[in-house]
Formats: sequence, structure tokens, C-alpha cells
Amino acid sequence: MRGVLRFAPLLLLLGAANPAPPFPEIDLIRVRKAARIMELWSNDSLVRVIEHIQLGDEPVGPKRFEGDERTPEGRYVIDWGNPDSAYHLSLHISYPNEADRAYAQARRRSPGGMIMIHGQPNGRAGVRVPGDWTDGCIAVSDDEIEALWQAVPDGTPIQINP
Repeated sequence: MRGVLRFAPLLLLLGAANPAPPFPEIDLIRVRKAARIMELWSNDSLVRVIEHIQLGDEPVGPKRFEGDERTPEGRYVIDWGNPDSAYHLSLHISYPNEADRAYAQARRRSPGGMIMIHGQPNGRAGVRVPGDWTDGCIAVSDDEIEALWQAVPDGTPIQINP
């Protein structure tokens, strides 16, 4: 688990037990953009629904090009995490895939990239930015990204639906 392993030596030094993640290891994330929810699955069971996710400034339709401010749609994976993000932690989504690149290249455009699941901007002391405001990422609360950080390993599939 990403967060627990990173701080385990410090916790042992301080005599604290490793904190348990708030839910089991997640093996599938399913996002329903129109409903603004993220479903977290483990062993074919729905273990948590995160409501009120925030999307790109142009939330309707799939991401096609750099700068379109849309959140991708399709099947990707969580492939790495950034503990030093400009937001309260972030998990990278493997957009663009081969089909996304081909679509953009056929139109002589860049598909963009650096799409993340992340918390709120640093320095906001847990205050949520209202509405859809990202450049195509999926934003959740700081508490929610901390839970995801612990429970979502690299390689976890994410299905983003309209």
C-alpha cells in the first residue's frame, strides 16, 4: 500500500502501529462522469462510492485534445502516484492510450496527458473548490485522495464512462 509503506519506518520508530486503510485494496475504479461518482471495487464487490467528484471545465464528452479541458472516457490504469503534487496527492491515469493518440494525430493535434485523480489544491486547508474546475483530471476531497492513496496500487484498472 503506497502511503503505509512510505511512512512505515517512521511509524515503527514512533512506536505506532501501521494504520489500516479505510477499505480493502481496490482492484477496479469505475467513474460515471454524468452522475459525478467514483465506484471502488475489490474482489468483484463494490466497497465504496465517492460522490461529488469534480471533472474538467468541459465535462461532457471524451477528452480528445490537449487543452480541451475534458476528462477522458475509456479504460485506462492507475500507473503511478505523485506525493509532491500541486494538489493534495495525485494518482496518474494512463491517458492517452493508443486509440487516443491515433485520434489526435489523425487531426494533427496533441492528445494531451498528465490526467490524474487528485485532491484539492495545496494551501486551501481542506476547502473544496466549487464545481468542475480541473483541466481534465478527476478531483476528490483531500480525505478521499488519502484513502485512495493507501488502497489503490499501481496497475489498477480505471473505467471512465460518460
